[in-house]
Amino acid sequence: MSPLLIGLIIVLALIVLTVISNIKIVPQANAYVIERFGVYYTTWHTGIHMKIPFMDRIARKVSLKEQVVDFEPQSVITRDNVSMQIDTVVYYQITDSKLYAYGVERPIMAIETLCATTLRNIIGELELDNTLTSRDKINERIREILDEATDAWGIKVKRVELKNILPPREIQIAMEKQMKAERERRARILDAEGEKTSQILVAEGHKEAAILRAEAIKETKIREAQGEAEAIIAVQTAFADSLRMLNAAAPSDRVIALKSLETFAQVADGRATKIIIPSDIQNMAGLATVLKELVIDGNVDTTPKNTAATTANTTTSVPSATKTTASRPAANTAVNPVLPPSPAGNSNFGSGFAGAGNANVSRPVDAQAQLRARAQQNLQNRNG
Repeated sequence: MSPLLIGLIIVLALIVLTVISNIKIVPQANAYVIERFGVYYTTWHTGIHMKIPFMDRIARKVSLKEQVVDFEPQSVITRDNVSMQIDTVVYYQITDSKLYAYGVERPIMAIETLCATTLRNIIGELELDNTLTSRDKINERIREILDEATDAWGIKVKRVELKNILPPREIQIAMEKQMKAERERRARILDAEGEKTSQILVAEGHKEAAILRAEAIKETKIREAQGEAEAIIAVQTAFADSLRMLNAAAPSDRVIALKSLETFAQVADGRATKIIIPSDIQNMAGLATVLKELVIDGNVDTTPKNTAATTANTTTSVPSATKTTASRPAANTAVNPVLPPSPAGNSNFGSGFAGAGNANVSRPVDAQAQLRARAQQNLQNRNG
């Protein structure tokens, strides 16, 4: 093989290797910044690209993914002069590869420095308590400031988060004591509210129980009153029915007299010292006394007497009802409720009762005279 042919093959091989080495494939979510003769020429995106040897070069490979950078804790001072350490986390994405490559020399360091200065500015306007409770507001303000500043660098700041807020140890101890006191206060409040609710419920229970007891007493009294009313109505109805039956039976005078005697016996059996005796009862008592004198004692005067003279000599009249006042007999004395014996000298006892010293007893004249006349006639008939 001639040297010329060998040289030609070597040249062709070098050309092929050069061409192959200048074929570039850009992966997904990446971009290549291309310079030609040291000047920005173009930006390659995803796909196959051919670079001209010795003329073009890849100035910078840029990732278009969202990236996260964690910055070191920064020392800040609050408005109430409390020094603390705060570290931040920044989420950003490159939107323009050319600006990112030529906008700033060290963009990440620039973002960190800008984030630290912005954080000190914002925290210096807030007190400690507001700093601890206003993370969202602080994050949003830092994001807005960083996004506006990094827009010229081809960077889009997505989010900014305060990762840790570390106050001094003394402040942490004070905060722990405050938290403990607050929790104890809440516990006492909850205990007081629970006791209050319990007492209210107990009082309501007593109130309802008292109301129910009062309603039960009320209902009992109403039922008792209704029962008594019904009993009175029943008694009065039975009494009215008995009167109607008695009137329908048309009782004789003897039955009425017998009922009168029974009633008088019940009245005399009480503790009263005054007894009202109807005139009919007085007449019957007088007749019973006369019969006792004529039949049992045998004190019969067989001498004819002038009835008219007897009538003329007797001037005492019997009223329809006489009020008598008598002393109660002793407990060991047997008393007849119809014909009680009159003690000697008792001249004030009502008519119809006979005794040894009953000189002022008023008797019905006509009835006694007729009874005496009939008794004498019967004795004469027996003797004859």
